[in-house]
Amino acid sequence: MDPRECLEKLLNAYSHRYDIARDVAVEGGSFPAAAFFFLRDEHYLVRRDKTFYAVEQHDYTYFYVTDHLTTAELRRQIDLSLKAGMAQVKPHKEHMSSYVTLVILADVIDPEAKKLLKRTRFHKNFRLALHGWMEYHIAAMECSTTSFLSNPAGRVARKTLENNFVSWGK
Repeated sequence: MDPRECLEKLLNAYSHRYDIARDVAVEGGSFPAAAFFFLRDEHYLVRRDKTFYAVEQHDYTYFYVTDHLTTAELRRQIDLSLKAGMAQVKPHKEHMSSYVTLVILADVIDPEAKKLLKRTRFHKNFRLALHGWMEYHIAAMECSTTSFLSNPAGRVARKTLENNFVSWGK
């Protein structure tokens, strides 16, 4: 299947819990789609206006589709998605975590790009983690071989890809 067709199937799966945006322009480039998730959990003392504590979680997922992924293009997409995601993160005392995720659908991925993808890591604490943290996830699917890759933090995104596309390779 074509990477663009894979994107449509994947966006359908994400649309159950995420808000989907198409043709997302960010400073320095654009993505064909992005998905945003927000969860707020509050606990009350006696009444709703007496909040005991609250935590917020955010997930900013950016999708990139290409026929051939090179190392240079992967570096560019990592920098672009990280910059776009960090611009969205607003740490405060109720912020628990934010995840910036890049999901790549490529027909062919260079071996050097695969190595870079697997070793890419980024984690940031805000005010000694009192205002939460941010973690960078990256996952990719090579459509021609139906193989899945991710960095260590991106296992959940890779699992989502596998759950939606693993039966296609058989």
